[in-house]
Amino acid sequence: MRLFDTHCHLNDEAYQEDLPTIIARARAAGVEQMLVVGYDLPSSQRALQLAEAEKGIYAAVGIHPHDAATVTDDDLRSLEAMLTHPQAVALGEIGLDYHYDHSPRPRQQEVFRQQLALAQKTGKPVVIHGREAHADLLAALKAEGDTYQGVMHCFSGSNEIAAAYLDLNLYLAVGGPVTFKNARKLPEVVKRLPLDRLLLETDAPYLAPHPWRGKRNEPAFLVAVAEQVGTILGIAPGEIAELTRENGEACFGLASAPVEIEHSL
Repeated sequence: MRLFDTHCHLNDEAYQEDLPTIIARARAAGVEQMLVVGYDLPSSQRALQLAEAEKGIYAAVGIHPHDAATVTDDDLRSLEAMLTHPQAVALGEIGLDYHYDHSPRPRQQEVFRQQLALAQKTGKPVVIHGREAHADLLAALKAEGDTYQGVMHCFSGSNEIAAAYLDLNLYLAVGGPVTFKNARKLPEVVKRLPLDRLLLETDAPYLAPHPWRGKRNEPAFLVAVAEQVGTILGIAPGEIAELTRENGEACFGLASAPVEIEHSL
């Protein structure tokens, strides 16, 4: 399989001790491309550094809604500067999180809109985090009548919510939860998704798929996600890998040439 992990956090401290091994395992499993996603300015800078060091690794830079309360105008200017880096292929992860409410909701909404404006200004696709906030996410995305290239990360909503995001021409990414033994709603959503709007991700180090649930996730485990999605759709895992890799390349504006694998960390 030739896989594209469209959302992982190799910039997380969880990999501080063994990152080269993690990357090597991903390569051995067939994960040729990985999008390392920032969640604040330091992690975004680390994502850029990893993308500079490793072929087939790309960076998304952005500020997570958990940190919206502390975002300044200087932070947004720094983020805009990061988006000029050639390996910064997306703005994210951004969005709204009403489950934890680490930042006040009005401030989350304001920072989300500010980052959406940056996406419009720079022409970058967006990586959107949404938890218990779909109504306000959709309202923000529709507010100015703009359209955004990008993806709903780790989608877990209903068929109706999925349809609303698809109407905005967004991709939907599926990760480890689709493999959970108690997964009911997500497999039904996967069955109805247009194949050209489907992406795969791990969100590593979070949300490890079965049988590693509860342990540290890593990009190599994307194989289990591809296999489960293949089972749900009745499509060979290799075909799922190929079509979702091509979808990821289209979403993030990447060349479709085979990736030369090198390990340099």
